[in-house]
Amino acid sequence: TEAIRLTRQLAAMMAHEEVAGLLALMLLHHARRPARTGPDGRLIPLAEQDRGLWDTRLIAEGINVLQAALARDHLGEFQAQAAIAALHADARTADETDWPQIVEWYDELLKLTDSPVVRLNRAVAVGEADGPHAGLAALAGLDASLPRYTAAVAYLRERAGDLVEAARLYSE
Repeated sequence: TEAIRLTRQLAAMMAHEEVAGLLALMLLHHARRPARTGPDGRLIPLAEQDRGLWDTRLIAEGINVLQAALARDHLGEFQAQAAIAALHADARTADETDWPQIVEWYDELLKLTDSPVVRLNRAVAVGEADGPHAGLAALAGLDASLPRYTAAVAYLRERAGDLVEAARLYSE
């Protein structure tokens, strides 16, 4: 909340599209905060979150801030990340998520950062958009020591029906 307050102040002082992108990203992620953990503190995956707990006011504000930033036509990393978060937040259910468009935003983010973490996240999005085998193919060439790499492979193996391998990877 304090980081959002400070970013609001910064955005009010300077009309910079990446400051607006950062504010939008923070608002969109903070909007989901009540649904991110269970009563026992366990993390709840995005697809399993109770979207009724999401703060729709913050989502609407984040989307408006993002749209204004994107209209300046100078794309930056925070704007691309916020666009991905907005697509997740805008879907009424996990099944209604616009995965092809999320893949397109990851492609834009890769042009800006060429980050291995972005490549990993993109591979999972490809797995959602085009099927788990496509996602696994997108993981090819990534360093297996990358944080969450094994979890991503396990998830895609599970989606592909390879439950034995998925269980082994999850336990790893």
